[in-house]
Amino acid sequence: MRKLLDETLARFEELEEQMTDPAVLADSSRMQHAAREHGTLAKTATKYRRFKQLNTQIEEAGELIKSGDPELKELAEMELPLLKEEREILWNELLDSTIGGADANRANLVLEIRAGTGGDEAALFARDLYDMYKHYCEAQGWKTEILSYNSTELGGFKEMVIGVDGEGCFRQLQFESGGHRVQRVPETEAKGRIHTSAATVAVMAEPEDVEIDLKPEDYRKDLYCSSGPGGQHVNKTSSAVRLTHFATGIVVACQDERSQHKNFAKALRVLKTRLYDAKRAEEQQKRADERKSKIGSGDRSERIRTYNFPENRVTDHRIGLTLYKLDAILAGDLSSVIDGLLEYERQELRSAFGESA
Repeated sequence: MRKLLDETLARFEELEEQMTDPAVLADSSRMQHAAREHGTLAKTATKYRRFKQLNTQIEEAGELIKSGDPELKELAEMELPLLKEEREILWNELLDSTIGGADANRANLVLEIRAGTGGDEAALFARDLYDMYKHYCEAQGWKTEILSYNSTELGGFKEMVIGVDGEGCFRQLQFESGGHRVQRVPETEAKGRIHTSAATVAVMAEPEDVEIDLKPEDYRKDLYCSSGPGGQHVNKTSSAVRLTHFATGIVVACQDERSQHKNFAKALRVLKTRLYDAKRAEEQQKRADERKSKIGSGDRSERIRTYNFPENRVTDHRIGLTLYKLDAILAGDLSSVIDGLLEYERQELRSAFGESA
């Protein structure tokens, strides 16, 4: 954690220098990116800078107490508890701000929901998850934007990709990645039998343009006609866009806009996010292995949560949290689940890194 905080502060100070550099000031694009990243890092960096100052002041106070000068000793003894109290408060705030590693304070993310096993019922469950996250984001005051989707005849989604923009969004939603399972009587079930279906969720921090070096020659761009369920919403012009990244094989398709340019912009945004996510995956796995955290790996294949309709129950298997308010949670009241995950991770961090001193 100290290494991460040192890197954050170093980058913050580097950006401060860049923002006074005449070459950067003359380039509006570079200045905009620098200012945006500087703003993202500011909260944590300034706290850590103050934390380091407090450590120095505490050491100096300790030396004054040992100095033998009665007057200086008295002043230092009065000041020392206040310095330690402020440092402890800052340390706890820094622990909170670093939950999620280097991406903890990003204000943009891409959230992908994919139907898993269960056919039409899985697609309907994917739609329910989309509605749940959409309502939660709205309650937080975050902006959401549909980047791409693939719907079914019954109104479900085989895939839904949305962008989320808002302070604290990645920190709050980062632990939603994984397998989500639903147990209920499907709308299509005539005999009233309970079925189990699944969907997967991926929460990916969205990078700044300058963080991913993506050139037109790095991917293939294909244009085709968009389509919809039952022949609806079909665009007979080639406005849909599919991008295939040569090095990784990652494929992104966007078709919900009628403008080819808008679809291309959205596809490019998702592609850059997936590339950044792949780049971060190894680092995230290493961090999870080092700390053996139950919730920090973001493994998409892991079943993390069950939504049981007959019991009105939601269970997060990673931390053993069970809540009997499924209806409220699916309506967007995710705070009790998210707060539980963040508190668990907070305690894990405190255990791993110990006292502030």
